[in-house]
Amino acid sequence: MEIIVAKFGGTSIGDGEKIKKAAESVVKEYMKGKKVVVVVSAINKTTDEIMDIVKNSVGKSATEKQLADIVSMGEITSVRIFSSTIESLGVKSEYIDPHMDNWPVITDSYYINAKVNFRATEEKSKELMKLLDQGIIPVLCGFLGKDEEGNVTTLGRGGSDITAFLLGHCLKAQEVVIVTDVGGVMSTDPNKLHSAKKLDKISVEEMRDLATHGAQVLHPHALKYKDPLIKAKIIGYEHGDLSAIGTEIIGPAGNEALKTSALNTDPISVIAVVGEEILNKPGIISQLTTALAEKKIIVYGISTGQNSVTLFIDKSEAEQAHELLHDVVVENEYLSSISLGREIAMITVTSQDFIDTPGIITKITEPLRKNKINIVEISSSQTSVVIFVEWNDGKRAYEMVRSVLE
Repeated sequence: MEIIVAKFGGTSIGDGEKIKKAAESVVKEYMKGKKVVVVVSAINKTTDEIMDIVKNSVGKSATEKQLADIVSMGEITSVRIFSSTIESLGVKSEYIDPHMDNWPVITDSYYINAKVNFRATEEKSKELMKLLDQGIIPVLCGFLGKDEEGNVTTLGRGGSDITAFLLGHCLKAQEVVIVTDVGGVMSTDPNKLHSAKKLDKISVEEMRDLATHGAQVLHPHALKYKDPLIKAKIIGYEHGDLSAIGTEIIGPAGNEALKTSALNTDPISVIAVVGEEILNKPGIISQLTTALAEKKIIVYGISTGQNSVTLFIDKSEAEQAHELLHDVVVENEYLSSISLGREIAMITVTSQDFIDTPGIITKITEPLRKNKINIVEISSSQTSVVIFVEWNDGKRAYEMVRSVLE
């Protein structure tokens, strides 16, 4: 029988009418013969209101253990209301919170931003299957965990998404449905641009990058528990229907590792374009990249300085790129010269945990410094680090970087 994990965000259960509508959508799937596990956040703004009260009463003297206990009250209240609403519709339901023996999400003992103990959680999740087999709809607190000593922990803001995908993985669910205040993933924030459009599909990799760069649709760490066999989508609460079409999350591609590294197989050439204070001149980078794009030449990276723009091009296309960019330099009054430089290697390191790992760049580059390998250029984002080194040092540098990740 198909298992669905449905997560309802705070805005989707923001008042009594919304909670009833959400419960009706769950019962509707149940009546189709599906087993449904519900994960709920705190009712809209409850956690913020609790934290304001703590700030004005306890202040900075509150311990992390106390804070975890206090903020858990939002979710602990939500599960009781949601479960009772399901039962009012004629279907058996049980709420589950971290104070109960059958609570499944086990973590380490960091009260705030705790890390999940996956093996322990996987084992405890078997107890949920017993409830599902009895025709009971379990309703669980999102965002919360419990350590080995039974203390309440939290998974960080937005952690309800983690709970949903984690349980989906442990229960081998067929689908995880994230119910939010928007109809799916948008092309941009609709509050900022009215021309924003809903996406029909988005890959795990794209969704993760979008989340780590500030989009509030989904917690970036949640997707580490999404495997290719589990369907997933984001829908709006207004539908009142878990079968509604939203944005489907595709992937990940293959068995994605937590941390990966790659070394380009062919040399990359460095092309430097210089000019006086070109960083302050509009359209320079656009002119350079447009000239290359028209000939379908791929740019692996761009580095900008006050008086220069450096482009990284595949060696096999470097001479053609050099000629094309020289034409731009000659025609542009702000540019003065261009040079085709040495061959270099590109090492790409990716991890969804980089955003929460202080000092990760130092950790990756320290072995190179100790072995006197010069870094020609380095760039980073919240999920990846790209290092350019001399071509002859490429393989040696790659092995050093890879060893750091193991």
